[in-house]
Amino acid sequence: MITPFLPDKRIDYEGLAKLIDFYLASGVKGFFANCLSSEMYHLGDDERLALTDFVVKRVNGTLPVVATGSFGDSIDQQAAFARKMSDTGVSAVILITSHFAGKDETDDVLIGNLEKFLAATGKIPMGTYECPSPYKRIITPAVLKYLLSTKRVIYHKDTTLDLERIKVKLDMCRGTNLEFYDAHTPNAMYSLQMGAKGMSCIAGNFYPELFVWMCAHVNESLDLPEVKWLQSELTKADAIISQGYPQSAKYFLRKRGLPIETISRTNNTQLSAEQKLALDQLHTSLSSWHERLGIKAVH
Repeated sequence: MITPFLPDKRIDYEGLAKLIDFYLASGVKGFFANCLSSEMYHLGDDERLALTDFVVKRVNGTLPVVATGSFGDSIDQQAAFARKMSDTGVSAVILITSHFAGKDETDDVLIGNLEKFLAATGKIPMGTYECPSPYKRIITPAVLKYLLSTKRVIYHKDTTLDLERIKVKLDMCRGTNLEFYDAHTPNAMYSLQMGAKGMSCIAGNFYPELFVWMCAHVNESLDLPEVKWLQSELTKADAIISQGYPQSAKYFLRKRGLPIETISRTNNTQLSAEQKLALDQLHTSLSSWHERLGIKAVH
């Protein structure tokens, strides 16, 4: 999820409510609040909790909500904040993999710190996210084996990108209670066909209904030509939407009728005329995509 902001950069809760309703109408199956797209590193702890609490209450139990909760300068602080995040009612508290070991530290260090953290957080369900910030820490098979053994980790957002390595992870997750979500739009069709539960990508903020359609049709042989066509279109569009993100998402959503500002705490640089034109053209294409796939547009 992105976070709408008011002109004074306070969280726009009225806009957020409309955004949640838009996602729901689009058919999404869950919400990841307080993530990198939400500009979580530019929110205070109270804002992170208030934002997540608002999403949980607005969704009102109809779908699962997860949110990042591994903030703090020590394991004890991280555990304390995770408990507060859990109290908002989320289905799982998400752990940023690079919050638990330095860039040059080994998997043994990572596993050791995760073990201490999990011991300090009772039975709270957890998830993992290979967030690119503060640095990207990819979960290796050894770490994944440990996480699966705890039976506490029920969600994983993957940024590996490499399909061969993703397949290894998916094979390990098969038959467990861990749900695997790929963050990389160009992988969508392939990851889903290999067994991913769904997608958790920035493109989901632009046209979530296309990923809903993809998830529903990706394994239907009669729909395969259309699935391949959609994958090609989504991959080409990814180069456009990633420029100037998250302002690009807010600009695109405004064109879709969402009353939110194109304001960001992460990046004060305004979208260029060329970037806006590319997004305008993509918005025009969206209508033809809807028509081809028989998707009713959400406004």
